[in-house]
Amino acid sequence: MYRRFGVLFAAVLGVTLAAAAPATADASQQHGRFPAEFSLPDGWQPEGIAIAGTTAYFGSRADGSIYAADLRTGKGAVLAKGPGTPSLGMKVDERQRLWVAGGVGGDARVYDTRTGALLAKFQFATTDTFVNDVVLTDNSAWFTDSRKAVLYRVPLSLKPHSTLNLTGDLVVTPGATNLNGIETGLDGGLIVVQSNTGMLFRVDPRTGKTASIDLNGQTLTNGDGLLREGRQLYVVQNRLNKVARYTLGRDGATLTAERTDARFDVPTTVAAFGKRLYLPNARFSTPPTPETTYTVVAVERPRN
Repeated sequence: MYRRFGVLFAAVLGVTLAAAAPATADASQQHGRFPAEFSLPDGWQPEGIAIAGTTAYFGSRADGSIYAADLRTGKGAVLAKGPGTPSLGMKVDERQRLWVAGGVGGDARVYDTRTGALLAKFQFATTDTFVNDVVLTDNSAWFTDSRKAVLYRVPLSLKPHSTLNLTGDLVVTPGATNLNGIETGLDGGLIVVQSNTGMLFRVDPRTGKTASIDLNGQTLTNGDGLLREGRQLYVVQNRLNKVARYTLGRDGATLTAERTDARFDVPTTVAAFGKRLYLPNARFSTPPTPETTYTVVAVERPRN
């Protein structure tokens, strides 16, 4: 698979990554002409997605390679070969650097999206670890670990990382997928979802204190990737094949809409472009092989 896409790399990469320039208003308005579904390489095993301009980036759970695809065509190429451990949640910063959570590798990696060069690696843990997702703030990248009651902070300057121990309402279950998706909050704090309990938490990034968010009778079962737009928080519920929209308030979060789609096959994370949400199908229920097919699905934002 990688030999085949390595050959395409030189020919396609220039076209693909040229799309990383900011999308024009016209491109955003005409996104309906973009494919509503496109394929990733066979055997890819995607999990995370990040979008910058009209380029989408996808990590491989199989070996950590990074794939870049043009949303205008659905075509793409391998940007960077992986280290043999997963690439999961990811975000692109203003300097066009891709920040990647390393799963069981216990690490984070930073890539140049223009060249695919590995710029930095941060080793957070070596045992009982699953670095799952990342969010960027003004000066830091914050990573969740699904096995530990911690967040990892890496300065955007690429200086050494630090570990924030979490206290308060969060209770971690050993061996389970605990903290997963992470986003910024309305008050300068952070928001995290706990997959195994379906709970949502606020996190004070200064102290590590967590406080559960009242979901007004709802539970975020299989909560995975998060995306916040103003007071609207989108939550992917992977094995439920659903993306839910919650409205955040001072006293909690209220479910305002849900979206399912016949094309969903265990979507994990979400990124936005124009009026669309893009979700990679991780297909957790399908035993992976080198020939297993994977797709990315675009849907309109859920409405009331």
